[in-house]
Amino acid sequence: MTLGLYLVRRLAASFGLIGAVFFGMLMLFEVVETVRRFGGGDTPMGEIVWLSLLRVPATFYQILPLLTILSSMTLFLGLARSSELVVIRSAGRSAMRMLREPFLATLLFGALLVAGFNPIVAASTRAYQQRLQTLQSPDQLSQISLEGSAIWMRQGDARGQTVIRAQSVAPDGLDFSHVSFMLFARETGVPLVRIEAEQAHLEAGFWRLTNAKRWDLLADNPERDAQRFETLEMASDLTGERIRESFARVGMVSIWDLPDFIAALDRAGLSSRTHRSQYQSELALPVLMAAMMLVGAVLCFKHVRAGNASTRILFTVLAGFALFFLRNFAQVLGENGQIPLSLAIWTPPIASMLLALGVLLHLEDG
Repeated sequence: MTLGLYLVRRLAASFGLIGAVFFGMLMLFEVVETVRRFGGGDTPMGEIVWLSLLRVPATFYQILPLLTILSSMTLFLGLARSSELVVIRSAGRSAMRMLREPFLATLLFGALLVAGFNPIVAASTRAYQQRLQTLQSPDQLSQISLEGSAIWMRQGDARGQTVIRAQSVAPDGLDFSHVSFMLFARETGVPLVRIEAEQAHLEAGFWRLTNAKRWDLLADNPERDAQRFETLEMASDLTGERIRESFARVGMVSIWDLPDFIAALDRAGLSSRTHRSQYQSELALPVLMAAMMLVGAVLCFKHVRAGNASTRILFTVLAGFALFFLRNFAQVLGENGQIPLSLAIWTPPIASMLLALGVLLHLEDG
């Protein structure tokens, strides 16, 4: 037990050091990219750094499996270089027993990251997108969200902000039913106009409403002066592609809210396959990180005097990138419906783990 805790501490120290280095590099790259994008305008440097800080957690979260295999490689190369690996093996500790505590610790650490760090990443991604949209087009702010069984959208123009609520939407993101529009003044936030329509079709640059009723909320008697229209057109900068992309954008909903969000998408008639893929991918992340730890350990398990240390390091890095690419490729196939979703998400980590165990047993027993 003492040896297992020692290995876990060494693995955690390696992960912390490598994670800090990569986080700093990602932060530097993001600051440079944000300066290139907004540095020529009136955006202050503090705002640029804040935008970069909001963006980095999402990228850092995506490379956690790669950080795990690098941490495992660093741990076991260090043990081999200091001859601790020889002492542990000569004491009668098998490779399988030696890897038990680090494997379980990596599995638990991955589960804690999914449960705790994932909501932080989702919140920072939402804040980044909102702030980025404000900086890019402060006078044309639009936002799309899904709550319960209704679709909420927001669009802006010179008059003010319009909040749109629809009961359901077609899969193409163009046809809506039971839609209400509420126009608010830009400066004061006072409601100006309310429109209810049975059907709404989004065309290039405008809404086409069917069986609509319009209330002027600044009138003395809005109900008495209300107008009815068989068809009514309203200007809009929204597009069906933007609506579909907003619902398909992954990473903005935490794992705790994903089941309800998926159910809401299904009720609204939108495809939830992308978010189902994200949900299963998050559940499989601890298994993938544990598999990466095993792969890094197996490829760097020999003593440095056995030679070819640089070759083993190269193979470990290439194996990590290959498994990472294979996992993303299988996930894309699952999202596109080419293969079953569960098979696409769970096969790469389980296959990687079994492959590592097979190589380890071969090295142990010949």
